[in-house]
Amino acid sequence: MSLSPQLRERIQSIVASDRVVLFMKGNPDAPQCGFSAQVVSILNRLLPGYGSFDVLSDREVREGIKEFSNWPTIPQLYIGGEFQGGCDIVKEMYASGELHQALGLELAQVTPPRVTVTDAAAQLLREAQARQPGDLHVAIDAGFKHSLSLGPRAGHEVAAESNGLTLLFDHDSAQRADGLTIDAVDSGGGRKALAVDNPNAPKAAPVNQLSVRELKALLDSGAPLRLYDVRTPEEQRKACIAGATLVDPQVAAEIEKLPRDTRIVFHCHHGGRSQAAAEHFAAQGFSNVHNLAGGIDAWSREIDPSVPRY
Repeated sequence: MSLSPQLRERIQSIVASDRVVLFMKGNPDAPQCGFSAQVVSILNRLLPGYGSFDVLSDREVREGIKEFSNWPTIPQLYIGGEFQGGCDIVKEMYASGELHQALGLELAQVTPPRVTVTDAAAQLLREAQARQPGDLHVAIDAGFKHSLSLGPRAGHEVAAESNGLTLLFDHDSAQRADGLTIDAVDSGGGRKALAVDNPNAPKAAPVNQLSVRELKALLDSGAPLRLYDVRTPEEQRKACIAGATLVDPQVAAEIEKLPRDTRIVFHCHHGGRSQAAAEHFAAQGFSNVHNLAGGIDAWSREIDPSVPRY
């Protein structure tokens, strides 16, 4: 397509709207393609925030940015008005330290962090590696959001050992990981889930445990609150609490925009997954976060027997 002067001017204004601008599919809270998600993951490790433009929302910009940058694919990263590259180039820049330099960040020498993997967590991780062979990667973004994944070793990672396992950290995650503990906790229904305790993370407000009777009283009184369901859509079809909103990436992004003193209640089946969700948002600065103790199962038993148990 031909880039009209109007479209060129519009794209230039988007590029100039922030020091760092990522043209991507989706947004940083909900990337809509794997390549965009990879660049978001890298930027989140380095920056607390940056500009972005969802090309899926504007076909004209989606096609125009390719000609503007003379680059055929999305995502595309701009820093200080200068085009840097797409996903593979950003990954190479991050691995080499060039991205830190472009962002004006210091690339300090990093020693392997001290980490602890408990016996229960080690068992879960070995089971995961048996199902999907690969090295274990741990990423910690600038907001101290942790993610674990399996994949090939790129060669630039910092390795730490615990309980016979090798954990690989990117440069910035390694700086945030000293003292990290990975454990396995009950997630309800006899299942176990990994839980990460990082002593370097900013202290979040405590998650309050709300009984089903207390929730019923709040709902009956009309007290302002947001009730969120963190189960799967299939579970919601089996049973639901009236007024609860199922959390998906779009809803999660909407929660992020709420005032930090909003009363928020999370529930799941028994209270394990919702505790993790509540802790996540408490770590984002929310100060009035509650976990529904016992989950919808307790609601069925103590409040509304018409809600099916499963």
